[in-house]
Amino acid sequence: MGGFEAGGEGGYWEEDQVARLNAKENIKSNHGIKPSIEKNEDTYSIKAHAKVNIFLKITGHKEGYHTLLSRFVRVEELYDTISFVPCKCDTFTIEGCDNVSLESNTIYKAYKALNDHTGDLDILNFFYTHKVVVTKRIPSQAGLGGGSSDGAAFMLLVKEVCNLMISTKELANIGSTIGADFPFFIYNYPSANVSGFGEKVEAFDEAPLSLELYTPNIGCDTALVYKTFKEKLLKDITVCSFFGWDTMDSRSILDITSDPRILNDLYAAAIMAYPALKEVTPEGWFFSGSGSTFFKLKHTS
Repeated sequence: MGGFEAGGEGGYWEEDQVARLNAKENIKSNHGIKPSIEKNEDTYSIKAHAKVNIFLKITGHKEGYHTLLSRFVRVEELYDTISFVPCKCDTFTIEGCDNVSLESNTIYKAYKALNDHTGDLDILNFFYTHKVVVTKRIPSQAGLGGGSSDGAAFMLLVKEVCNLMISTKELANIGSTIGADFPFFIYNYPSANVSGFGEKVEAFDEAPLSLELYTPNIGCDTALVYKTFKEKLLKDITVCSFFGWDTMDSRSILDITSDPRILNDLYAAAIMAYPALKEVTPEGWFFSGSGSTFFKLKHTS
């Protein structure tokens, strides 16, 4: 849902709530992996990859929103492209997100957050001479993190082209005020355990997975799915049932069961919120995030 209003798999919240939580919680991670940036004359581009949740378990509800434990895995084959293209602009300009208002756009939110945090005039000046062009491939409301990925990729690209003296951890903290999935995309790990409100990101070393995706023509609103979970399923969570999953490789976790309900707590809530989703659930496939995308391992000969 690149460039779209996004809260991420950790739920939706207000910025003042995040500020209070960031004062109490530190993002746990290393320095992240430096992204690959392409430069062609004065045009700069970066890939904003989709992700899937190998498993997603709700661990509780605190200060208005959910905590979780999840394995995020980057989808190498599916990505949006964020480009900074030379253009004389009177104001910050985004192309490629025509169905989204500027104020709701995660890229614009990332732009404002960077300006507010750094006060660096180089950012303002750069976007008087460049526009942002988004090439969309990741479907919206699909549980693939497109909006957060686009916003995070934008921040990483700005950091490089404007030579911002800011750490990856600090950038992830800024991103977490916009959406819960931002820190994962900022650290740019191929695979990671994500916990807390989405702010704790720990790289997980494993062989890359080749995944097949299926996104039905049903958009799942993350806020509604979480609201449904809170109202109807929160009381039934059993944290001890998935102890140790964060130490298992993703392929082994997928071998545990073919039932998406077991691996993703949000699947049952999504079915309640969108009954038609049950009718299009393919047998033996898994459910990513708050939906509506299903995935499975590709069979290779």
